[in-house]
Amino acid sequence: MSARRLATAALLAASLAVLAGCQPGDGLGDLMGAQAPLSPGIVKLIRASNMGENSPILIRLYKEESELEVWKQKTDGSFALLKTYPICAWSGKLGPKQKEGDRQAPEGFYNIGPGQLNPTSNYHLALDIGYPNVYDKANGFTGEHLMVHGSCNSSGCYAMDNWQVEELYALARKAFEGGQRNFQFQAMPFRMTPKNMARHRNSEHYAFWKMLKDGADRFEMTKKPVAVGVCEKRYVFDETLADGRKLTPEGECPALQDPAEIVAKRMADEELEKQIAATMAPTDFAVPVSTSYKTGSPITAEAYAAEQHRREGYDRDGKPTTAKTSMFKNLLQKKTPAEKDD
Repeated sequence: MSARRLATAALLAASLAVLAGCQPGDGLGDLMGAQAPLSPGIVKLIRASNMGENSPILIRLYKEESELEVWKQKTDGSFALLKTYPICAWSGKLGPKQKEGDRQAPEGFYNIGPGQLNPTSNYHLALDIGYPNVYDKANGFTGEHLMVHGSCNSSGCYAMDNWQVEELYALARKAFEGGQRNFQFQAMPFRMTPKNMARHRNSEHYAFWKMLKDGADRFEMTKKPVAVGVCEKRYVFDETLADGRKLTPEGECPALQDPAEIVAKRMADEELEKQIAATMAPTDFAVPVSTSYKTGSPITAEAYAAEQHRREGYDRDGKPTTAKTSMFKNLLQKKTPAEKDD
């Protein structure tokens, strides 16, 4: 066998060894689409966390920190954090989405079912978060097709890079295959700590965020999805009514009796928030952003770029500025010493 053929055979053997330990999409830069399997890395993490590949999931998202968390059910029934993803881009400012065309990414409690997965999205893959929900509709908020999708470009959606959204899509698909009917999607303006509430206490959305904090606190204390209801056009959580009655979005809320531990946490956090605010300088408080848009109105390139909150290192198509490539392709494209001499 010639030196060239020996070198080529050795390269092929090395390439096959690489494939034996890796799957397409597992750090190779290869995208596989809606039927992509869970990568060996995420499977290993799931098993190490006492979870099942098909066990239920829950997503929590924080705008200000630009982070999305996937929580997954453990064998004991509680949920634990599986993985945190940096969001690639979100548009608008802190605060809920209220009008079609305001370019705001929604905040609140939503549910995602199997029919909300879009395998043919123009942005690789997408999960419709279910905006507007009952609360949004009760308050007259408008808009549609608000997604978590691929690419790194947003006009009211939460954009992940294509590799991230493929993994999120696979986790959701596997949970549905395991029997989960829908999963909760909690979209928060920021991590709901007393310090952050103090920083944002001058916002016009402060009362709305206090509602969201109540739901977020309940999840953090129980590690289980909260039951979400709406009455008097506001969120209520874990509320049950006797005699088969149901909450109505614009109807009167019943007298609420929160568990003692919830009341204790609320009072402790409010007191701590006041103490923190009392020590803050005027410049420590967040300054509300006043930018707003109207449907059909053009947006300047400068304003568009400023509203994106885009992660560094990715372009608007969700591609890394230093392109990811397949290790296998690199090996096959690399010339052997014999070939370089030809």
